[in-house]
Amino acid sequence: MKIAHSRHEKAALGCFLPDDCRKMQRREDMLKYIIKRLLLIIPTLLGVLFIVFAIMNLTPGDPGRQILGISAKQETVDELNHELGYDRPFLVRFVSYLGDLLHGDLGTSYRTRQPFADEFFAKLPVTLRLGVLAFVLSSIVGISLGILSAVKQYSAADVFGTTVSILLSSIPGFFLGMVLIYLFGLKLGVLPTHGIDEWRSYILPVITLAAGGSAQLMRLTRTTMLEAIRQDYMRTARAKGCTPARMIWKHALKNAILPVLTVMGTSFGSILGGAVICETVFSIPGLGNYVLNAIRNKDIPVVMSSTVFLSTFFCLVMVAVDILYAVIDPRIRERVIR
Repeated sequence: MKIAHSRHEKAALGCFLPDDCRKMQRREDMLKYIIKRLLLIIPTLLGVLFIVFAIMNLTPGDPGRQILGISAKQETVDELNHELGYDRPFLVRFVSYLGDLLHGDLGTSYRTRQPFADEFFAKLPVTLRLGVLAFVLSSIVGISLGILSAVKQYSAADVFGTTVSILLSSIPGFFLGMVLIYLFGLKLGVLPTHGIDEWRSYILPVITLAAGGSAQLMRLTRTTMLEAIRQDYMRTARAKGCTPARMIWKHALKNAILPVLTVMGTSFGSILGGAVICETVFSIPGLGNYVLNAIRNKDIPVVMSSTVFLSTFFCLVMVAVDILYAVIDPRIRERVIR
């Protein structure tokens, strides 16, 4: 008996399979797709690590001098650089770093002389809480206002929402943070302006981080919703007696959400990047300050290992977005499982 191997043969054969067999085949194909997307993370990480490693080695500064200080003798500095391997060729050092990474050696900070893992995982929860809260707030506010602006096009709510989104997109994050500190911390005195001693300490940093992302999501949601509302299937649904709420949430939003999902995935990475500025403005002891100080002091082990974790996390978020694409849109799901 001939076994179907090509895509068209599998599709033709699927028409004659029982429902349980087709579901099992789709699960297997989806699993293969997920594994393939996860494997693509490896070359992406290698490329990112190579670029960051090259930048850190091209920037001015001597690692030995950074560790020993400006008063150390040049002979002592040269001995330390030799011990750390900085007198070896660039590619040799990069391959050596990858080998240490594969063996679980994340390195030790030049500045604090502490293992990277101890410092990183001690500061990670703070930044993650800020990032997740800002992501949730920006998603809820941006998508909700975008839907409202599209449904109430050219109304006062639409004009107000569009104007606010443009203003928030134009204001730099550090400036917005300082304005919030001045208004709610110094003038009104109702919210803390630095540190994370209590739950109220998260309010101003989260608003600062979420402002830019919510403005971007609002404008994109409005655009995609307006495009979906004008489609023929919306007129068909209205002619069949579909209620306005069902038309918006069931038909329009489901077709308009795909581009928004992509921006939501990338905005989470932008929020993590913005945490560097936000934590500096609000004096928060998180990863942002930690990585920024490492870059300033050319603390290469900290910069490289932080890049590994943050890049991996961002890649996993984008894989999750791709999977959501296949879950939401049957057309994409059919292309994926073939």
